[in-house]
Amino acid sequence: MTPDERDEISASVAAHKELGPDYDRAVAEGLIERIGEEIDKRVDARLQAASKQAPVAPASYRHRGPTFGVLLISLIFGTGATSVVIGSDRTDSAAQAIMVILIWAAIAAINIVSAVRR
Repeated sequence: MTPDERDEISASVAAHKELGPDYDRAVAEGLIERIGEEIDKRVDARLQAASKQAPVAPASYRHRGPTFGVLLISLIFGTGATSVVIGSDRTDSAAQAIMVILIWAAIAAINIVSAVRR
């Protein structure tokens, strides 16, 4: 506590004695306000000192890509759908190629959307 702050508290106590009990509340509120300001200054100074000393670590590491589960499921469905399209004898090879491209484009889109949403 600085000498000025001690003088302020002493002045508040002296004012309390001079003014009497009718002004107790006003003197107490003024004293509380000054003490609160001093506490705020000290807390701010400590927070600034702490932020300068310790490097801020990231709160948590979040992997931004799609999860392993989404990738695994999409590969399983993509492989299954591709084998169904290629194994079908009723379509010609151009239609099969287009279907395979569409299947894997849809899987890529699903994985991209999944990665963006995380």
